[in-house]
Amino acid sequence: MSDNLPACPRCSGEYTYAMDALMVCPECGHEWDPAATGGSTAAGDRVIKDAVGNVLNDGDTVTVVKALKVKGSVSGIKAGTKVRNIRLVDGVDGHDIDCRIEGFGAMQLKSTVVKKA
Repeated sequence: MSDNLPACPRCSGEYTYAMDALMVCPECGHEWDPAATGGSTAAGDRVIKDAVGNVLNDGDTVTVVKALKVKGSVSGIKAGTKVRNIRLVDGVDGHDIDCRIEGFGAMQLKSTVVKKA
């Protein structure tokens, strides 16, 4: 809407707006920190990589690379399952991805069992 606001890095939408310290794209729903998109990471920031070494970011789509057992479920998560819109967190026991998997609901995954799609 305004000429000085950046376009969405995910969909290149031009109708972005500021909400607190974040920028928001109403077209795709992507939220990002404009200070963190400069390509460099500040000291103290963790870099989380997937099973093949790609750097993961909030909002990425990933694919599960191996079958996972899920407590309380007869069938687990199959290899090749796509997980959209991940959120990186400081989890417990190495679980550093917070996501919602269709058919299973909200859960946490380890970055070592996913590959960036």
